[in-house]
Amino acid sequence: MSIAYRASAAVACAALFGSTLAAAESSASYPTRPVRLIVPFAPGGGTDLAARVLAAAMNEQWGSNATMVVDNRGGAGGSIGVELAAKANPDGYTVLLCTIGTHAINPALYKKKITYDHLRDFTPVAYIGSTPNVFMVHPSMPAKSLAEYIALAKASPGKMSFGSSGVGASPHMSIELMKSMTRIDIVHVPYKGASPALTDVMGGQIQASVGNLPGGPLAAIKAGKVRALGVTSAKRNKQIPDVPSFGETIPGYDVSSWYGIAAPAGLPKAIVARLNRDLVAAANKPDVRKRLEDQGVTVETSTPEEFLARIRKETLVWQKVVAETGLAMTE
Repeated sequence: MSIAYRASAAVACAALFGSTLAAAESSASYPTRPVRLIVPFAPGGGTDLAARVLAAAMNEQWGSNATMVVDNRGGAGGSIGVELAAKANPDGYTVLLCTIGTHAINPALYKKKITYDHLRDFTPVAYIGSTPNVFMVHPSMPAKSLAEYIALAKASPGKMSFGSSGVGASPHMSIELMKSMTRIDIVHVPYKGASPALTDVMGGQIQASVGNLPGGPLAAIKAGKVRALGVTSAKRNKQIPDVPSFGETIPGYDVSSWYGIAAPAGLPKAIVARLNRDLVAAANKPDVRKRLEDQGVTVETSTPEEFLARIRKETLVWQKVVAETGLAMTE
């Protein structure tokens, strides 16, 4: 081996060692500046509420070291915000509040349209919990139950409508699944967020709306501004125990939205571990857990590996649903 070769090899090793040491030091001190939490939906909806509760808990967790700042980037069923997160630097200072819509439904629904790969382009960090969607109607609607609503829809195919936060999001798809299982024809009216859809059903501009239970829907139900016909999870939710689950009317039906945190692919393992540890600790604080559960979110945290397994499983489920309902978007 030549002296020149040994010298160049030594330089390369030193550079690699220096880079590794710098990364380790960076991971050890993380975070030292604000962490942006991209929420791919408009303010005011259930996803936004859960994100803000979690961000506030993380700020308490980190103290004066850094803050977690919510950045709402809604549109295209969540795809705009997700694509923005996918292109961010994998340094731990941009993370994504991902959902069943962004990381299971959209990849199945928009195979040829979305520019991100939810498995290749992201590092799963932590699963946070789940919540049902809730189907609501204006109090003037004659239907007092889901069964009565289905009967009305069958009597007037194509003449009844429902609003949601957008095409491809979990609320929309949960009703598309209901339509498929009950053979009813109702028209979807997509909004740019859950809040405007809820506002219009409360005002009677649309007949029905579906959204994540936390936040506005839960408050509207308790105030009597809308009538809840059902929650989409397998069981009733303890915040509105008098509202039946869809499965009580439609055997075998079960859809739950979920929330998790993901980061751009390539995030150093040490930062993944630190983020997971802090997120799990923050979400499981008794006061934080209560705040989330009071809004209808069931807290259930995980390791990054467990979260990845869940994403893969849900992806297969919704690929099947999209295929069976013929909803795949090719343009």
